Amino acid sequence: MAVCDAQIGGAFWGAQPDISDNVILLVPDSEEQLQAMLARLGRDQRSAAIAPAMRLPRTCQRLPADCDPWHLAASADEIWAGADQEIALVACLSGASLILFGDGRFAGCDVAPEAVLADIVAAWRYISPFTGEDWSPIDAISQLAAWRKLIDANRNIDAVYGVAGWKRVTLDAMLWAGSSPVPYARGFRPIRAARQYQIAWKSRTASGVLAELAHNGTQVGEIEDGFIRSVGLGANCVPPLSAIVDLTGIYFDPNQQSDLENILQSDNFDAKLSRRAAELKNRLVEADISKYGRSRNEIKLADRNRHIILVAGQVEDDRSICTGGDGMTNLELLARARTHEPDAHIIYKPHPDVVAGHRKGHIETAEALRFADEIQHNTAITSLIDAVDGVHVITSLAGFEALLRGKAVTTHGVPFYAGWGLTKDLGNVPARRTRRLSLDELVAGTLLLYPRYTDPVTRLPCPAELLVERIAHGAASISTPLITLRQWQGRLRSLLRSLIGGR
Repeated sequence: MAVCDAQIGGAFWGAQPDISDNVILLVPDSEEQLQAMLARLGRDQRSAAIAPAMRLPRTCQRLPADCDPWHLAASADEIWAGADQEIALVACLSGASLILFGDGRFAGCDVAPEAVLADIVAAWRYISPFTGEDWSPIDAISQLAAWRKLIDANRNIDAVYGVAGWKRVTLDAMLWAGSSPVPYARGFRPIRAARQYQIAWKSRTASGVLAELAHNGTQVGEIEDGFIRSVGLGANCVPPLSAIVDLTGIYFDPNQQSDLENILQSDNFDAKLSRRAAELKNRLVEADISKYGRSRNEIKLADRNRHIILVAGQVEDDRSICTGGDGMTNLELLARARTHEPDAHIIYKPHPDVVAGHRKGHIETAEALRFADEIQHNTAITSLIDAVDGVHVITSLAGFEALLRGKAVTTHGVPFYAGWGLTKDLGNVPARRTRRLSLDELVAGTLLLYPRYTDPVTRLPCPAELLVERIAHGAASISTPLITLRQWQGRLRSLLRSLIGGR
């Protein structure tokens, strides 16, 4: 049954308190019913009980007002519930031992739980929170199941380090654990771990904090921007609409395993998931969507009679360059591309954050033109990819976007998409990447299974496809005074650089 498989219904996002062994969970409809339960408990000489709210004997453990009923049903030895309590139906559906008290909505669930559930489900109309369109019950269950999966994944996060305030407006939804605020760390001291793991935006977390966490043996996962990030640059403080939480490593570091690498190496990509990936890929290409939104330019290339190659520049102090690119510079990439493509017409595109004046990686025009035939600063990456025959990258996401568009891709570093049989790889790809993937399987792992997404309109966690449609229809822009300030700061830096050194 879909509801049981998804474990949704009741306050499934609620707290999951620890419950002692061999206890009876009391969930009454009223004070009077509670007293009847306690009286029966005394007659049966049962010494321990748990009940939410109301006035309880000191021998009883008091639970929070909202608890996950599926967790309680799995934890309690036996459940005594009023017939108006949702946990009564949950207990029956999950196979827990139940004694039902009184009359109410769930009367009869101890005899025919599926029939009671069917009546309840049929009594409601279901509406998409994203579009306002009618949903079927299966649509609603599917979305609630996705939210449950996300909430459960966040429950054991003790602390989140290095996340700036301007990012939290969208990250909150992707990191919420249901019963408490996201545990963003404050100050420069690690939080003592009480549960399982902590996560950090490592490039924005103080090195002393990371060193102390490592010294304490704390398991630290990573949080980073997703691959369909936003409409606008992160360097301009535009908050991310997708994020990655990786508890094994991080996708751009080939020196260790990551959750993404393990997905691509080991997961089963069935026909349904592959079809979904193919449709997403086609929509991204059709709508000209890349990491920073939707853009398209009409471009005129200087020489269309030669093999045309795009070389995608990167931020040179980015962690993906330090880990997967062996510190290679943009100028070195250009030189290598020319060596491998001596007769090609080479176009160089600097990274948008570098063009915006915020990050390291600028090459003077004269230097770049020693190896490139032309430079495209502000042309949309999707337009350039469409216009060329092949793409050379260190670890740039532009290589992945080129694969989506059917272009030949040469990697000089080791990006996450190298080593699966889809690219020409010149870097030292880890031997553990042994699987040969189809493009749809790569897309499924990279865009459907690995990241998290936030709807910019409702600020609810959402499927990848919904975010893509928001971007395609111009409904994903976020504007703040900080974004405007950062845009002007970048323009000023670019102007000063051009006045001092020129391009």
